[in-house]
Amino acid sequence: MLGEHAPHNAMVEPDEVARFHDRCSPLMRELLDGLARAPDRPRPFPEVEDAIGWPRRRIASVLGGVAHLRRTEFEGRRPYRFLDDRRSPSRRWEIWMDAGQAAALRAAQADGQPR
Repeated sequence: MLGEHAPHNAMVEPDEVARFHDRCSPLMRELLDGLARAPDRPRPFPEVEDAIGWPRRRIASVLGGVAHLRRTEFEGRRPYRFLDDRRSPSRRWEIWMDAGQAAALRAAQADGQPR
């Protein structure tokens, strides 16, 4: 996608997405589930929070909380993508999962096996 923020940090390997899902917090899993319900659709944080039923700014808090895990176990990679506020249509940060990431997440949930 044109203007994606740090596309090199987006996970593409299904096993890595599954392992991230296994290792992250319940709130992060809830966010991943919400993103997987609308793959390939960048949305501003407040729109995602509304869809999940979360209060404003919770996404920022959850992403901050998972930063250490991302850096220490996944070399900074993440199972979601970003558009920054200068490039997004909404002029806000937008987040989404691509179709491959969403499929990997659904497979991991169906499998239920730790990675």
